[in-house]
Amino acid sequence: MEKLRGLSLFSNVGVAEAGIDHIKDIKMLLANEIDHKRCLFYSCVHPGTKMIEGDITNDMLRTKIVEEARKLQINFILATPPCQGMSEAGKREEFDERNELIYYAVDVIKRLHPEFAIIENVPTILKTKIKYKDRIVTIPEYLHAELDEHYHFNKESLIKAMDCGIPQMRERNIYLLVRKDRNVEWEFPKKQDTVTLEEAIGDLPDVDPMLREGMNLTLEKFPDFLKKKEIAQKVSKWHRPPVHSWKQVEWMMHTPTGKSAIYNEVYYPQKADGTHVVAHHNHYRRMNWDKPARTMTQNNGVISSLACVHPGRAYQRNGETLYSNPRVLTIYELLIVSSLPLDWNIPEWANESFIRKVIGEGIPSRMITVIVNELLNKI
Repeated sequence: MEKLRGLSLFSNVGVAEAGIDHIKDIKMLLANEIDHKRCLFYSCVHPGTKMIEGDITNDMLRTKIVEEARKLQINFILATPPCQGMSEAGKREEFDERNELIYYAVDVIKRLHPEFAIIENVPTILKTKIKYKDRIVTIPEYLHAELDEHYHFNKESLIKAMDCGIPQMRERNIYLLVRKDRNVEWEFPKKQDTVTLEEAIGDLPDVDPMLREGMNLTLEKFPDFLKKKEIAQKVSKWHRPPVHSWKQVEWMMHTPTGKSAIYNEVYYPQKADGTHVVAHHNHYRRMNWDKPARTMTQNNGVISSLACVHPGRAYQRNGETLYSNPRVLTIYELLIVSSLPLDWNIPEWANESFIRKVIGEGIPSRMITVIVNELLNKI
């Protein structure tokens, strides 16, 4: 029998556990997700895991999860409650109801009493407040109040994806829980060497964007579009052109590697009347070749989002310096910087915006893989 028999709560499409499918000493046997499309996606990429679809805040549904977990002798829980309520990229409204989903993860942990558990979320969880027993407390205070009696927590809870050998800077707060009757000290593994975008995607063939205005304008602006597309498709069907409007593409063609288009003197983000678009300094920004990718958010398919544009390379045209790949990362490149399997069985019915959203909402899978391997080495 496997050393770890897992339950995934708030499982999304199984991004977090994608890297542990082939580790012999762990098997994710059960998962719960509320969204029907995500459940279908999860079952495509994790066909060996039983999915219970439904709302974990429903007492009957939660009891069903607990009873099924007992039958399967679950001894490990991976809980990744939605983070939009406390994310830096969100509004972070006080007492956002999504922040209270942590209550239900804790309830399942207390009822199942597994040997090990992971509770993962954004770093701002450390300061996020919730209501608990007629008091206002931070989520860490709540977790310790509820779980300290039976569980040891890891000493340091903040960890970056780039420290796990992933070409992405994303930082997460991860609590590692060990039941007190297990003589195991579970901490994060040693930092791994940084993987840059040059190392991760630098040798992939260029891809020109598909212009939203149509193929005629696309071929006018990018005469080699079809040739590049054909070459890219030989690498992967997911290394395909993202679709953008010409005005945004033109701004990015004039934006150097690592820079934001908002600082361009001529080709800057502007309204129809020529006035500057008000934007954050990381909007319309190309990433750097010599660094990992910035955090890939759920809006990673939008040029105007936070630092999600391909680094590009300088080239000359008619005496003018331009920059290649004026687009966001392709799905294939996104898989790489999110440390997801390149042969991941993404369902054919999933459209590009949905794929990007669920990957952007998930923790890069290798983070969970190296953390779980650290535990397996101890037990």
